[in-house]
Amino acid sequence: MISTADVELAAARIRGRVRRTPVFAADDGLWFKLEQLQHTGSFKARGAFNRIIAAGELSAAGVVAASGGNAGLAVAHAAREFGLAARVFVPATAPVVKVAKLRQLGAAVELVGEKYAEAYDAAVKHAADSGALFCHAYDQPDICAGQGTLGLELLEQAGEPDTILVAVGGGGLLAGVAAAVEGRARVVGVEPRSCPTLNAALAAGAPVPVEVSGVAADSLGATRLGDIAFAVATRTGAGSVLVDDTAILEARAALWDRYRLAVEPGGATAFAALLDGAYRPAPGERVAVVLCGANTDPATLTSPTAAPPAARTARGTRC
Repeated sequence: MISTADVELAAARIRGRVRRTPVFAADDGLWFKLEQLQHTGSFKARGAFNRIIAAGELSAAGVVAASGGNAGLAVAHAAREFGLAARVFVPATAPVVKVAKLRQLGAAVELVGEKYAEAYDAAVKHAADSGALFCHAYDQPDICAGQGTLGLELLEQAGEPDTILVAVGGGGLLAGVAAAVEGRARVVGVEPRSCPTLNAALAAGAPVPVEVSGVAADSLGATRLGDIAFAVATRTGAGSVLVDDTAILEARAALWDRYRLAVEPGGATAFAALLDGAYRPAPGERVAVVLCGANTDPATLTSPTAAPPAARTARGTRC
């Protein structure tokens, strides 16, 4: 469980380490938080820095993570900034471009198994054996609090929006933002119908395993909502809506065509809820949308029917 105070402490820790990403007033009553401009192309850098700084002095083994995507890139970047060793365990199905980027950032990459769960287990074992600091992709208090720092920025930049739409995978972003803005704005989680971890958890009364697939599975393809996200979502009354893959691709194309904003499918998911009517603002409601990631193939930006091939079917979580 995390609170607004935890997010405020995280903001103080990581100040100067992460970018204060801009907010763009798209239309009357609509803002975009441009978090795709963050280091390594996603909000994940915030949590990675907070986790490492909060841990204090680390062993020579440095840090370890399990991720074939944005979380691994963020941990590798933060470790490099502190001169720490970083080891990232990824499934063999991880996107080749992201594995190459991990190595460019100086991380030792371990390919383990076909599914994220196998890479995760190997990373946890490495942490226990070596003393390396384990950085979870989305379900650690310091990770969630770090992600929530963008919510504090958003309140200042957008003049206290009524509602904030965020994409949900494992729920670290939702947990952090909902805690950051508790009592000041409502948070609504937006998910692909093919990766409905929050929606399924709220329906079941607890996080439950879900099958994952679809165009955003490479970044939102968690198979279970994090415990912290569920606790914060239920405490704060966070909402949940679902969108189709077609709506996600159309939103991604619209962001490029209308505003020249390049995002990955997961980064367009929150905006998709507005375009297809999954979320309908009340008259006069002020809405902010978090564009959370931009690790994408630019060649696919203008084609709403072309899904990134590697993301069409997920074999496990890639966070």
